[in-house]
Amino acid sequence: MSRLHRGFFIVWIVFHYGLDELVLSSFDKPWLRRLMRLLTLGRNLDAPRGERLRQALERLGPIFVKFGQVLSTRRDLLPLDIADELAKLQDRVPPFPSEVAVATIERALRKPLEEIFVSFEQQPVASASIAQVHFAVLRDRQGQEREVAVKVLRPGMLGAIEKDLQLMRMMAGWVDSLSSEGKRLRPREVVAEFDKHLHDELDLVREASSAAQLRRNMDSLQLVLIPEIHWDLCTTEVMVMERMVGVPISQTDKLREAGVDLPKLARDGVTIFFTQVFRDGFFHADMHPGNIQVSLDPKTFGRYISLDFGIVGTLTESDKDYLAQNFTAFFRRDYKRVAELHIESGWVPRNTRVDELEAGIRSVCEPYFDRPLKEISLGLLLMRLFQISRRFQVEIQPQLVLLQKTLLNIEGLGRELDPDLDLWATAKPFLEQWMLGQVGPQKLMDQFKAQAPHYAKLLPELPMLLHNFLRANPADSSRAMEVLLVEQRRTNKLLQGLVYAVIGFALGMVVMQLVIRVRLF
Repeated sequence: MSRLHRGFFIVWIVFHYGLDELVLSSFDKPWLRRLMRLLTLGRNLDAPRGERLRQALERLGPIFVKFGQVLSTRRDLLPLDIADELAKLQDRVPPFPSEVAVATIERALRKPLEEIFVSFEQQPVASASIAQVHFAVLRDRQGQEREVAVKVLRPGMLGAIEKDLQLMRMMAGWVDSLSSEGKRLRPREVVAEFDKHLHDELDLVREASSAAQLRRNMDSLQLVLIPEIHWDLCTTEVMVMERMVGVPISQTDKLREAGVDLPKLARDGVTIFFTQVFRDGFFHADMHPGNIQVSLDPKTFGRYISLDFGIVGTLTESDKDYLAQNFTAFFRRDYKRVAELHIESGWVPRNTRVDELEAGIRSVCEPYFDRPLKEISLGLLLMRLFQISRRFQVEIQPQLVLLQKTLLNIEGLGRELDPDLDLWATAKPFLEQWMLGQVGPQKLMDQFKAQAPHYAKLLPELPMLLHNFLRANPADSSRAMEVLLVEQRRTNKLLQGLVYAVIGFALGMVVMQLVIRVRLF
């Protein structure tokens, strides 16, 4: 009955905000268009379609708000006006009662609140669709009082999520079966992607581990502060971390009055992003202004403060290499290489003509070079690239969706801090250094070090293996001896080739480094 009631409520919201007209008007079947005209009689649907969709998602509750936020990152699937409107969705969700939060904390940590904290603020400082945050003070093992932030999961979230997800899957099936345009939108894939992100956010231990990983990765950079996690007070429902004190990055006037160098702050943001993406392959993927602050403490003045690690992105070595080569080719305006990379990776059909794809990419990217950020819209640039992608049947890679979203967040932060920021010129030195590291002798040494434990374990076993082989019955091992001799000859040739290759590599590295430094950028 509860699912039926929820279904009726969703249907009422759909009709109230005219979402049926938004969906049916996109299909090419005549009977659906006639049905759409009949259903819209007498209803006022003058508001833009994106605005109506955003308002409807807000009325439907936290889960649909979160779905709209995730959907806003898929600019390859949505019209630009709808994607821009969905990007305005914020977690404007009323907090749940403090008594419920306290009960959740005591149940999860199996102690009364008074035994856990010296003091606990009943009024939450932030409330989102998944959880809310309270400030508190605890006494550590050394007896010192420390200010902390306590994140508490909303009660009953898993059950509510599963019900809404079932309805979303059902509606996605309808959209997918109604028309070819519906299939192109891949609604089932979108809902599955949302399902994954949402369940990840429901596990606060997972979020805490992501924060700890980012803290270790960023420690040497000295540009961003990430809260320390109190692991003995973390469960899937409760996470206790260091309280961070800073000014929201959107309050630029206050930062300017405090003496923060905003252009440097903008450049540091680009450095942080490219370091997380290309060096670590592990990046904060929810960098909207609500999750970013700036420290005014004299010891850490002007550093970023990152919060909320429910969504992080990961990239493999092949992903990083592919992206770096693409960025490098873009900076060199080598659009032919960009087209070749897309074909080599299998993202476009093998029979795609390189010159046609090259011309399409050039038409999108060329107008944006040598211009400050205030004259560039990465959103528009990505949208035009997606249009080119659809034309050439480029397969959208799910692992890069969060990267696209983060790039748009970086653009927004950059516009707030320094509209004259040259994004390409700022990122170019970092990528140059990274690329040199990928083809230099240090990379080779790192690979040898990574394989050293394997060789160290294998080498001591070789004498015993040889001894056992020699003691075996010759009649039983004649065939094995022949195979061994063949493999020995092959190994000798391989070692000889390897020696020549190493000598050639060592002699060529000096020349390669000079060529790369002169010509790569």
